[in-house]
Amino acid sequence: MKIGFLQFAPQFGNKKGNLDAVSKLTNNIDADVIVLPELFNTGYAFLNNVELSELAEPVDGETNEFMQSLANEMNCAFAYGFAERTGSAFYNSVSFVAASGITATYRKSHLFFEEKFLFKPGDTGLRTFDHGGVKYGMLICWDWIYPEAMRTLALQGAQIIIHPANLVTPYCPDAMVTRAIENRVFVVTADRTGDEIRNDKNFHFIGTSQIVAPNGDILTRAGEETCVRVVNIEPELALDKKMNRHNDLFLDRREDLYFT
Repeated sequence: MKIGFLQFAPQFGNKKGNLDAVSKLTNNIDADVIVLPELFNTGYAFLNNVELSELAEPVDGETNEFMQSLANEMNCAFAYGFAERTGSAFYNSVSFVAASGITATYRKSHLFFEEKFLFKPGDTGLRTFDHGGVKYGMLICWDWIYPEAMRTLALQGAQIIIHPANLVTPYCPDAMVTRAIENRVFVVTADRTGDEIRNDKNFHFIGTSQIVAPNGDILTRAGEETCVRVVNIEPELALDKKMNRHNDLFLDRREDLYFT
């Protein structure tokens, strides 16, 4: 199958401009699944809950309508990060949409920095879903630093981990190689680039979107450029948890020794 990421610098508050950018960047792209960054449609640096309430939307809002249309047009599934509004609550979320509609939505479990003052911690749990005969799991940005999160998805049979991000620290890209190896899964990190300077907030996003194979090979890694990268993978490779003929990563686990 062909899976990829889209990396660009969203403009804060400019939903139409950000959606148009995605439309242009995916023109003539051939892929089965493309992952977009965290909060790709709004930008990241919300100053307060008033701004968030103006830009957040329900799962089936205008961004979903756009992504659904693009999925139908391209015959390609998309995972995209957005600010979700449900009642009076806000979540940092990602939805996976295919031609058939929304397959799954995940709400970020581990909030980073001042996200804690804007969003509620995710309540969807860490669950897998099936699309095209492949099992997926989704995490968002800072979730990466908790190895239990990806392990939970891998133990449920996830072959591909989708990871939209807005990375400002340098550790994640290299750490995800270890995450892929220790779980024998594919990991697709779709980061954004650019700077957002708003009042006293000053974020520089590192880019470095990448796709990592179960053996730790980096199949493609971007710099800070705007780009779409697509690679061919064999998802069934992630079903084999053997490191050698005597060691199986999951069968050899000593759950009797682990704290929960």
